[in-house]
Amino acid sequence: MQPLTSQQQETILAAAPGYTLTLGNAKSPDLDQLARAEIIIGWGKGIADTVLQPGSPLRWVQTWSAGVEKLPLGRLEERGILLTNASGVHAEPITAVIIGFMLMFTRNLHTAVRNQLERKWHSDGKESELTGKTAVIAGTGSIGSETARIAKAFRMKTIGISRSGSEVDGFDKVYTTARLLEAAESADFLINTLPLTDETRGLFNTDVFNACPKGAYYINIGRGATTDTEALMTALNSGQLSGAGLDVFDPEPLPSEHPLWGMEQVIITPHCAGTTDRYADRIVELFTGNVQAYLKDGQPSRNLVDYSRQY
Repeated sequence: MQPLTSQQQETILAAAPGYTLTLGNAKSPDLDQLARAEIIIGWGKGIADTVLQPGSPLRWVQTWSAGVEKLPLGRLEERGILLTNASGVHAEPITAVIIGFMLMFTRNLHTAVRNQLERKWHSDGKESELTGKTAVIAGTGSIGSETARIAKAFRMKTIGISRSGSEVDGFDKVYTTARLLEAAESADFLINTLPLTDETRGLFNTDVFNACPKGAYYINIGRGATTDTEALMTALNSGQLSGAGLDVFDPEPLPSEHPLWGMEQVIITPHCAGTTDRYADRIVELFTGNVQAYLKDGQPSRNLVDYSRQY
């Protein structure tokens, strides 16, 4: 698991009387300790055979991340292990990155930074603003909802995309995922916050990018493999898309020779949109609430992963 301060450790122990808390290193896990664990916070490569063997006391895994695609979901489900993710702890920092991407593109701040490095005084006069623009946000969970809420402060129109199509506060309307192409037709900004599942892999493809109005922008802070990267680069090179703000890639790290690095209409961040100095505090808050519910009712109350949906 990740390092925890003494105060964070005390908070966890206060919520779980009778339990002991052992800190381990995910890169070099102590398999003997893990073999005795009922609850694991985090995960590590090479621990599955130990913690999922017959007779293991493991009952619950709380991940340190929102995505769970790297875990052995089939084996966890087969053993009946409760799995909770960190969904919700990223909403504020990731929303800041999404809004930051949109502001950079509309105000041409990304080119201003490059011009500064060259000591070049220049504007092409094509600066715009967010007022009146439409953000189409795929995913109406904590990140999508917070992004919609902040977008409204800029007087933007907001359209959500979700499996159910159910109404969500902050969105002017919500479409089902099956109507992604229809929703994309309104997008000044197409924002992807989706997890990687069998259903979302490669979802953002040529058809989706071509459905957007010419000159739209694409933002992806979800998972890299939800996007057809070749289709994205084609749309960028043709001018169908004016730019892309990307925090996630397939593969990661993005190879140094990858063409995306050289595209001036692309802003790249190294999968750090969710990074914040408040991350551990939010995980501990989530976990302590869940552990209280686990001790009372037998299962956590928040962020329980549905194995059939893979999130």
